[in-house]
Amino acid sequence: MAVAPRPASNATLVLIVVVGLLTVAPVAMLAFGSFSAGLDRFGEFTLAKYAAAYTDPGLPRVALDTAVFVVGSTLFSALLALVLAYLNTRTDIPFKLLFNVLAIVPMMIPHLLFSVSWALLLNPSNGLINLALMRALGLEQAPFDIYSMGGMILVEGLLNMPIAYLVLAPAMASFDVSLEESSRVFGAGAWRTLLCVTLPVLRPAILAALVLGVVRTLASYAVPRVLGTPGRVEVLATWLYEMIATGFDPDYGQAAALGMSALALSVVLIAVYRRLTAESERFVTVSGRGWRASTIALGRWRWPLFAAVALLCLVVIVLPVSALLYTSFVPYSMVPSADAFAQMSWRHWIDAFADPISRLALRNSLFLAVVGATLGVALSLFIAYATVRSRSRGAGLLEALTFLSFSFPGIVIGIGFLWLFVQTPIYATLSALLIGYVATYLPYGVRPLASAFVQIHPHLEESSRVAGAGALTTMRRIVLPLLVPGVVSAWILMATMFLRELTLSVVLSRPGSEVLATRILSFADDGLWGKLSALGIVVIAISTGLVLLAAAVGARFRTSGLAAG
Repeated sequence: MAVAPRPASNATLVLIVVVGLLTVAPVAMLAFGSFSAGLDRFGEFTLAKYAAAYTDPGLPRVALDTAVFVVGSTLFSALLALVLAYLNTRTDIPFKLLFNVLAIVPMMIPHLLFSVSWALLLNPSNGLINLALMRALGLEQAPFDIYSMGGMILVEGLLNMPIAYLVLAPAMASFDVSLEESSRVFGAGAWRTLLCVTLPVLRPAILAALVLGVVRTLASYAVPRVLGTPGRVEVLATWLYEMIATGFDPDYGQAAALGMSALALSVVLIAVYRRLTAESERFVTVSGRGWRASTIALGRWRWPLFAAVALLCLVVIVLPVSALLYTSFVPYSMVPSADAFAQMSWRHWIDAFADPISRLALRNSLFLAVVGATLGVALSLFIAYATVRSRSRGAGLLEALTFLSFSFPGIVIGIGFLWLFVQTPIYATLSALLIGYVATYLPYGVRPLASAFVQIHPHLEESSRVAGAGALTTMRRIVLPLLVPGVVSAWILMATMFLRELTLSVVLSRPGSEVLATRILSFADDGLWGKLSALGIVVIAISTGLVLLAAAVGARFRTSGLAAG
């Protein structure tokens, strides 16, 4: 007999109001702003902004470039992830630890720095790889130009590949190989089996990876800004930013009108993604009887394919970080040589941290990471508890509101927050960034904490209440100690996201509230590659340290749990 949902408790209603203000308010302000004559005439109704936005003669070109960029990057990342997932879960390829590295380590490198590193390697004027090839082959012109649509698709695809892999690998691992064997017994060849059996069974996971890739690429700003702008390739994110950041009279209303379409598309795509992942259970092929994991022998292709995966590791991880580290020490872009190593110095590092704006940006970013992650995790703790433990109607609404922000393109929702804050005292302050960060990245705190709550049996809390403890005492003495690994993971994940955040920052940051990402971007715009690289290495070092700390804390608590057991 189904249990009827209970009415929402007062605590859940309070959480709904708070989360609603964080997620729905900027969307509502974006909508109102799109119908307003301007920031100083908010509420003065007009349709002129929509007319101007959708009749702009440059819109078709931007829409086409955006579509090519989104589709190309998504297909490239999904295809690469599908091949890697198959090799890792279904074959005897050696050193499978590399796949874990490929799935996790790239997330420590901010998208901005990854884009800049490839500009350092393949820009047509003095890219390190281009210079080396020109010198080695006697070429007069650089063979590669990263400032192009092809370069943007390559870099964005490499950035999205780990996310697609994390979606596809579990589905591939649970695939029952006996289905393929049955197909071959009935005379189907390898390609027909792949097309008629394997891919249809994996269809929900593949479609989910594609939809998620489209959402992430549509919201991408770092790659189009660093690689597209110099090559005069403009996509929706950079076009919206140009509307509000250039000229003597930026048109925030027109940007809001165009942003509404991007926001609506992203929300629909995320709804499709969640539907696909929810329905994937119908395609599960692992059962309690008869299922077996089978490993396909690669034979003579075993080591060549391993070499290809190792090369991918080099391209995705080693080359970008090495390019930044090397550039931070040499006086200018030069091919690595004995002469280059002889000229290495700490000059760029000293100049970067002697710059007062860089020091301010570092302090602001650390403040936002520490304080923002703490506030975000505290709010996420109550949200996760309410959504996991409560069977009320309000819990479902709360969960929907929380994960709504996951579909927000950064530039678009940044414009919404700008409309929300512009006539308030917190406009152009760190508080505006703090609220925007917490609202946008709230799902990153709720997800690990909800998973942790699921693993704690409700009987523990019920026993505490039977013994006379109140709700807060039970939370403090029973639940929180068991949640420490999840709390640490959520805090470090949010702090890492806040430390590297770019898209909201470029819209909301103003003089005095600069952060590391905006300072690094300004160095890139000015061509100050050495300073940029030094500051970028600091960001990567802090992010890596936080991730290693999370791993150490998790391992310690797992060990303690085993010892206690």
